[in-house]
Amino acid sequence: MDVDIPELPFSLRTYGPDGNWSYEDGVLTGWAGARQDRFVPPTGEALDPASDAPRLLGAPEGDFQLIARVTVGFAAAFDAGVLYLHVGDREWAKLCLERSPDEATVCTVVTRGRSDDSNAFVVDGSSVWLRISRTGSAFAFHASPDGKRWTFVRIFSLGEVKTAGAALVGFMAQSPVGEGCVVTYDGLEFRPNWPRGLRDGS
Repeated sequence: MDVDIPELPFSLRTYGPDGNWSYEDGVLTGWAGARQDRFVPPTGEALDPASDAPRLLGAPEGDFQLIARVTVGFAAAFDAGVLYLHVGDREWAKLCLERSPDEATVCTVVTRGRSDDSNAFVVDGSSVWLRISRTGSAFAFHASPDGKRWTFVRIFSLGEVKTAGAALVGFMAQSPVGEGCVVTYDGLEFRPNWPRGLRDGS
């Protein structure tokens, strides 16, 4: 199913389980079902082949920044709202507002065959602004309490992205050990450029 959001210059398509995605009055809403997640354990543990989570993704051209305020209806540990980046089946990344495990936390996962997992900082409340940026084959994650001054989280690549539209970007909801959660995204913004500086708050 395709979803068009006026703030974004590209269409979005649903992937994975049904997320009941809806958009109204500037707010995008999605639902994760029970035990839905997207993670490849770095320890080599067996991964349930059915493990997946609802995603809503599109293919912007060239350099960009995707920005949203993410609000999560936390009910269980590791419930999260996510800005998601996808290059291949085992090459993807998540920038999350996650209950990890007892406090709302900005977390990141970068998967190159197997996933890493890193916590950045604790958030006061159930909302935070998140931003994914791209230039060429490089991607950056930032977070902000107010959507104005941004804290650098990480920069990375997922190999050579050979064509401008090859990287999919968008939204995901997860509830790895819980019975499900709702995630909303507002303040949606797309910028066709890379940030002026990664570590100067811009």
